Amino acid sequence: MSQALALPIPAPTAVGSLEAYVQAVNRFPVLSQEEEVRLARRFRDEGDLEAARQLILSHLRVVVAIVRGYLGYGLPQADLIQEGNIGLMKAVKRFDPDRGVRLVSFAVHWIRAEIHEFILRNWRLVKVATTKAQRKLFFNLRSLKQDLGPMNSTEVQDVAKRLGVKPSEVVEMETRLSGQDVALEAPVDDGEEGLHPIAYLADGSEEPAALLEARESERLRGEGLQKALSSLDPRSRRIIEARWLREKDPATLHQLAAEFNVSAERVRQIEQKAMEKMRRVISATVTA
Repeated sequence: MSQALALPIPAPTAVGSLEAYVQAVNRFPVLSQEEEVRLARRFRDEGDLEAARQLILSHLRVVVAIVRGYLGYGLPQADLIQEGNIGLMKAVKRFDPDRGVRLVSFAVHWIRAEIHEFILRNWRLVKVATTKAQRKLFFNLRSLKQDLGPMNSTEVQDVAKRLGVKPSEVVEMETRLSGQDVALEAPVDDGEEGLHPIAYLADGSEEPAALLEARESERLRGEGLQKALSSLDPRSRRIIEARWLREKDPATLHQLAAEFNVSAERVRQIEQKAMEKMRRVISATVTA
């Protein structure tokens, strides 16, 4: 099994709108403790994915509630929900029903951890805060500066010593924090004819005709991929999915060789042949 369970779980972008998604997840019944334990044991002892799916669906509302506390970071709510759902799936995979703890209490940690990791990967200023000391620097630099102007070398050395980071990291963080945003368009009452980003950031791909063409092409490729996968024998499909369609922790040739009791070279040959067949099917679908 992959790091996160590969189950057909509804996504915010698949139901039309966030409001529709929230309404959908709130319709899934809340499980009693007895039902939860029974399903968790079925998944743990028998590998019953349908039991895992029911556990996940009944807790999707928890993810939505937790995400509301992270809306101030400027990231799309749908993306935060998706990441939280991944954390929920990881929690279900690791949940032990015999410890006497409800799944919701266990899952909160995993949901928050996945959301935190997503924010740190995507929030521009926090990208440099990869260590505990750097995060401390990020949140404390403004209060440690003596004034609003740039720090001199003595001040840099002092801040670096107090926070346990390198002077170069203090300088880099100060540069990032002192950077100013640039207006995309010129102010309405601006009499100057300056060059603003809107003048050179036009994207022709946003034209309706181009968008329609791109969406249709994407739809055809998606249909072609499904058709191509269905054309493979079970072993070839398993190899392609494990090697190329996992979002995390793709399988190695040696792992699949051990699974099918063949050599790694044989797995590579099967993979190559399957990819060639899939290319032909996808090409035929797109050009049809």
